[in-house]
Amino acid sequence: MRRIAGIVLAVLLLGGVAAAVVAGREEQDTSTATKTVRMVIGSEKAEFFADPDVVKALAAKGYTVKAETSGSWAMEGLDLKGYDLAFPSSQAPAAELAKKYGVKQTLTRPFYSPLVVVAHRNAAEVLAANGLATLDEHSGTKHSGTEHRGTLKMAAYLDAARQDRTWQQLKGANKYGELTGTLYIASTDPETSNSGALYLAAASYVANRGRVVESDADVARTAPLMRKLIGVQGAQQSSTDAAFRDFVSGAGNPLVMVYESQVAALLADGQNPGDLVVLYPDTTVNSDHTVVPLTENGRALGDLLGTDPTLRKLAARYGFRPQGAGTEFAAAGADRATYLNQALTGVRQAPVPTSAVLHELARRARG
Repeated sequence: MRRIAGIVLAVLLLGGVAAAVVAGREEQDTSTATKTVRMVIGSEKAEFFADPDVVKALAAKGYTVKAETSGSWAMEGLDLKGYDLAFPSSQAPAAELAKKYGVKQTLTRPFYSPLVVVAHRNAAEVLAANGLATLDEHSGTKHSGTEHRGTLKMAAYLDAARQDRTWQQLKGANKYGELTGTLYIASTDPETSNSGALYLAAASYVANRGRVVESDADVARTAPLMRKLIGVQGAQQSSTDAAFRDFVSGAGNPLVMVYESQVAALLADGQNPGDLVVLYPDTTVNSDHTVVPLTENGRALGDLLGTDPTLRKLAARYGFRPQGAGTEFAAAGADRATYLNQALTGVRQAPVPTSAVLHELARRARG
């Protein structure tokens, strides 16, 4: 995976440590990049904004971007005075930020990415053998067996979580020494990280019989299961970037909730993650990366990210799905079809609860 370039500062902010990324080669680009835009972004977008091609595309439009990373839900606790925009990874924290800073205009969502579960092949095949997942089959090739993608059956997985099932209780798991202990999907901290919160959004929707959690009664009904999903994990990562890197290196849990974009970016880098299988939950949530403009320059840059053809193609290269027709993502992912469900076939999008409800679910889940 591309190394994050231009990390120049670590700033301790409320809610966590934010790394500052300068997306602009100031010595080289001062002749064209005339406006400097300061922003706070989710960590999963740091590599995109640090990419030299993105820097060049922004400079051509007259912008140098200075970005600091933060957990999307932690942004609500930051003092963003002096910043031009905030760029969390979903609409709920963006709506809260817009309310806090009096932003009245419609918020721009340049691109999105669905949540997926990355699994090592042994774990994926055991899940499939026990009715918790299905794996796509190779066709038209000399190789038999499964491809690198499949579907996670959320209702079946949640039933297993309710029953505290272990890997040892699943047939076929005894062949693999790494598959031991309680069966669970590792996720990030739902109180500070967007992907962790959206994991609860999807799980609570399924647990609430296909209805979005809205009322106190809904929260009370689903909270015990949410606590099981989170409590079994112990200490959690604060960002999906760290969790995904650990998974790719072979460390940590055999099942991890991440963004599809992270897998796509890894593949775009030419890496061949051997035994990686991407499981798309049959009920999931899209992470809508949403711009909260705090100044006019912030608003203009947010619009540019969604409309400029070059930036849309670059976003697709990093695995983000541009809003609209989505031709860029399909073109960028033509060689990733073995891993990625391009059309999101068989994937249902769950509505996301309000920020207040998600905060309450996260609080109860964390105990």
